[in-house]
Amino acid sequence: MNRRDQIRMTPDEAAAFIDEQRVVICATTGARGWPHLMPLWFIVREDQIWAWTYAKSQKVRNLERDDRATLQVESGVQYHELRGVMIEARVRIHRELETVATVGSELAQRMSANTEDTLLTEAIRAQAAKRVALQFVPERTVTWDHRKLGGQH
Repeated sequence: MNRRDQIRMTPDEAAAFIDEQRVVICATTGARGWPHLMPLWFIVREDQIWAWTYAKSQKVRNLERDDRATLQVESGVQYHELRGVMIEARVRIHRELETVATVGSELAQRMSANTEDTLLTEAIRAQAAKRVALQFVPERTVTWDHRKLGGQH
């Protein structure tokens, strides 16, 4: 078995790892052809990552031109601790207020905010008017978990 096969996560391992994380790095292609990387809070719906962001943000402008994005979630400091998931995805931009507000509410809940708070609910709805929801539809996923090497590099 080659090293790549040794460190690959199973789909269940990758899903559990993603669920532990709070930030995903989103890479889009900027107007000048350079990668544009930005962190996003996210939720998972039916094995797809969703996020929300300002409708006028650079990443949205980039995605309007080219719907491809690469996502990366990683952890670890030393080589034998490194693990992560990279997802190449097509992105669907949702602008419907209800969809965007629901994603915002789910994000607030995931980030441990008190979502029963009426003021928070109103604030999320007000923010939703300025935002979009991003649905990342995976086309290719690569995973790694160097812990599986048992300290052997």
